[in-house]
Amino acid sequence: MSTDTSAITRRDPSPISGNAIVRVGPVNPTVAQALVDDYDSLVLPDAGDARDQFLNEHGEAIRVAVCSGKIGVDTELMKRLPNLEAIVNFGVGYDASDVAQAAERNIPISNTPDVLTDCVADTALGLYLNTLRSLGAAERFVRAGTWATGANFPLATRASSKRVGILGLGRIGAAIAKRLEAFGCEIHYHNRSEISGSPYTYHPSAAALAEATDVLVVAAAGGPASAGLVDATVLEAIGPKGFLINIARGSVVDEQALVAALQNGTIAGAGLDVFVNEPHAPEELFALENVVLLPHLGSGTHETRADMAALVLDNLRSYVDSGELITPVS
Repeated sequence: MSTDTSAITRRDPSPISGNAIVRVGPVNPTVAQALVDDYDSLVLPDAGDARDQFLNEHGEAIRVAVCSGKIGVDTELMKRLPNLEAIVNFGVGYDASDVAQAAERNIPISNTPDVLTDCVADTALGLYLNTLRSLGAAERFVRAGTWATGANFPLATRASSKRVGILGLGRIGAAIAKRLEAFGCEIHYHNRSEISGSPYTYHPSAAALAEATDVLVVAAAGGPASAGLVDATVLEAIGPKGFLINIARGSVVDEQALVAALQNGTIAGAGLDVFVNEPHAPEELFALENVVLLPHLGSGTHETRADMAALVLDNLRSYVDSGELITPVS
């Protein structure tokens, strides 16, 4: 969003009561309980006639929506909320909401940056090690009893001292880079623009980054601007000895092109925590041993989810009390 949301003051200065706050989709249990206990807020029905009836009855009165990064305030829903003032989002990603419409209508969106950076970066590192060293396949090798037959597990790829490209050197990308430096890796990156003072090598495109490195780690923000950024051309540039790690959003990678690249040996392997149509991953990948599949658990620790919930509720309380969000997206 291009709007400076931190400077926005509430259009309607009247107090915000529970029937002006709506929960959209499932959210963290702590957040959901606080919405009931502290605000007696509304819950949007999932779909169908009940949802339509709810919006006809309450749509004009709703001023704040609380949602998750997976189920946001989409185009049609936002149109049905003519007096919506703010969207409080659980998660660092907010592309499930219609960001363009929100900017046009001057509706600020908050997210939960920083508090999940370390856990997502840790997950990226785990995927990196698991994928290059084939750790998941090795465990299955033992569990299946194959090792006990005297068979040797196939050799894997060294994880240290690699040239690693970070696609999206934001908070999370930088935390991943820091961890990989400890493995003696040489860090390269691509952003929309070069970062002044960065110690890492900049490349002008995703394809150029992939061409110059052994492993491409996707940490870019989701949304229309990055959709399909890692396409067949980029995958070709990664090469048959290179690897892809995606910790960002499934939409950033052309999923069908990735499936083909893994099946055909265009790339050596991939570690994926995110997919286009979650919770569904492409079934073609299930039988492949050169891909590691995780259920979008990047920030999935007790500690981080508690911190995220606290920040969501702090944003909501701040907006209700003062008309300002603590962590607005800018």
